[in-house]
Amino acid sequence: MLRVLVDSGSSIKFSEQEKCNVEIIPLRYLMGDKEYQDGLDETIDDFYKELIDNNLFPQTSLPQLDILKDKVDGYVSAGDEVIIITISSKISGTYNAICNLFADINSVHVVDSLSAVGGLRLIVEEINRNRDLPIDEILAKVNALIPKIRVIAIPETLDYLMKGGRLSKKEWLFGSILNLKPLITITNGVVKVATKKIGLKMAMRECADTLKKWNADENYPIIASYTYNSENLTKLIEMTDAVYKPLMSEYDNLCPVIACHWGPNAFGYIFVSKD
Repeated sequence: MLRVLVDSGSSIKFSEQEKCNVEIIPLRYLMGDKEYQDGLDETIDDFYKELIDNNLFPQTSLPQLDILKDKVDGYVSAGDEVIIITISSKISGTYNAICNLFADINSVHVVDSLSAVGGLRLIVEEINRNRDLPIDEILAKVNALIPKIRVIAIPETLDYLMKGGRLSKKEWLFGSILNLKPLITITNGVVKVATKKIGLKMAMRECADTLKKWNADENYPIIASYTYNSENLTKLIEMTDAVYKPLMSEYDNLCPVIACHWGPNAFGYIFVSKD
């Protein structure tokens, strides 16, 4: 049997495990002096209320590796093949930690998504489409897909990305002056400023046009995501070319462990490019 596990940086919710045919590995985050398991210990609404009301900059950390080890060892003992998909190794230590955990077990395959949130969801969907294939062929399809996954997003502020170490102080400084609205991408697994526009409306237009500029593949869904408030995401979709609107997935209110770094009121698209 094939078991697929994905860390909660995928923003796949625990309530979606059965539908997505996966198991979620909860990452952890620290709010003030209290630690939470992502998606388990408090609701998304409670998380955002605490984040905004207390003006916090939470820290994130690895999953509980001992619990993960026991679970996966049980699957291996039963003769299962296991695929574990993690958030990009360039922005989290989860991939390397899990690789080390199962380095000597040939039936455990750890995949570096080089992405986050909807990028992992797209990988899960690719696996589900090909579950009848041998494991090597499934992994080949996944590895072919990963370089084509694109993320484009507009944060309300760069403060969270900078304080969380996902964006350099230089990029934070240039993106925070002159009313410039940066468009953020994940390139080769690293968070980068793709471009900057003057004002939110122009940034939205650039984000909407990115689907065509980056040659979005219409054979895959476009995952429309936001943190806390979907109002700007709705406006972005209204500005987007009609050919792409039917591809929009259900709005994804990003999980706490991701919102820790993006802050509230970020929004954007995750999609697959033909290139």
